[in-house]
Amino acid sequence: ALAHPLVIEHLQKLGVAAIELMPVTASIDERHLPPLGLRNAWGYNPVTFMALDPRLAPGGLAELRATVAALREAGIGTILDLVFNHTGESDRLGPTLSLRGLDNRAYYRHEADGALVNDTGTGNTLACDHPVVREMVLDALRHFAQRAGVDGFRFDLAPILGRVDGVFDADAPLLNAIRNDPVLGDRVLVAEPWNIGPDGYQLGNFPPPFLEWNDRYRDDIRRFWRGDGGMIGTLATRLTGSSDVFSKAGQTTSRSVNFIAAHDGMTLADIVAYEHKHNEANGEQNRDGHDDDLSWNSGVEGQADDRAIVTARFDDLCALLATLFASRGTIMLTAGDEFGRTQRGNNNAYAQDNDITWLDWAGRDQALEQYTVLLAKMRRAVPALLDASFLTGEPAAGSEMPDVAWLTETGVTLDEAAWHDARRHRLVMLLGSRENSRLAVI
Repeated sequence: ALAHPLVIEHLQKLGVAAIELMPVTASIDERHLPPLGLRNAWGYNPVTFMALDPRLAPGGLAELRATVAALREAGIGTILDLVFNHTGESDRLGPTLSLRGLDNRAYYRHEADGALVNDTGTGNTLACDHPVVREMVLDALRHFAQRAGVDGFRFDLAPILGRVDGVFDADAPLLNAIRNDPVLGDRVLVAEPWNIGPDGYQLGNFPPPFLEWNDRYRDDIRRFWRGDGGMIGTLATRLTGSSDVFSKAGQTTSRSVNFIAAHDGMTLADIVAYEHKHNEANGEQNRDGHDDDLSWNSGVEGQADDRAIVTARFDDLCALLATLFASRGTIMLTAGDEFGRTQRGNNNAYAQDNDITWLDWAGRDQALEQYTVLLAKMRRAVPALLDASFLTGEPAAGSEMPDVAWLTETGVTLDEAAWHDARRHRLVMLLGSRENSRLAVI
């Protein structure tokens, strides 16, 4: 289905350069789900690192390879989300299915008292600094690169891969082996730079060529459009590639994966329709999931019929999307957010293999979809948005104008007082380019 001509046509309209697939390898349900009548629909609970889930790819590797080839023919790359931080064997009460039975001490990290380390929140943590685990990970990556032809990989809870004796190290053997591998050297590498363990937040600390999901971008853009004060300076930083995080020597804005919504958390449409999570369908009395999505509802929680509220939400969605497409760096849009997909306020929908998470193609907001298509065309047409260098405020090489200027909504250059005015909620970014053209982003 993913390689269907209509799906490919939709992706091309959005100017998609690559799609990132959530886990496609075989996984199992957490043991608390079946009694609730639920199943893990996301696949982040693996029991194997190479064998595909037959529910997703009944044709096996040949089906994946054909899909990747069809997408590539259309100019679209394929990135696989792979989980190398834990397995579905869970904690000491979990099943023995593979690694635990082969060599529990080698494959998993343990505390001094023998208890399993749980830096992943799943009950166990792979010992990625052990040679046998390192080779297993490299074998899996090479397998998909060579036999399926995928273009890259996203690493779930990636600091786990960089832990040496429990401490994150950007020069960890596994990270170095991945980026220096002759087979993997030209593949896209994307890190989710956090996990719940000690020293688990590592945004900006992964070595090149890793790209990194930028949650500071996500949170700050939400705060700005929610109406929080004092956000002008932060907004400028996020629009231009997050230099406070990624401007180390030799780095570029492309390392920042800018996003406003992902599979974790609320959908884009729910961010502007719900102030609070609504995870009752998960069977945990709404205790699971993040408690602050930095969201708002324009006066009514959830579905609204009031025309003023519906219009306000549409305008907010347009503003969020425009901000994303006008940002320098790599941008990521979750499937369905281009046409207003909702999860009814559920911000932890991993166990909802039903219409809460399914894409409703028939009910999509076509006006929002067309707006997103226009934004994609705009982005492709403006070299200054695709330039991966960090801005300086000085003229670019071969240009007479500064690479960026910051103005008020009346066209006046922002002074120090304006930058620090907590009541200011308007900003004009004027981008220059080597072609001496300009783009104003308001």
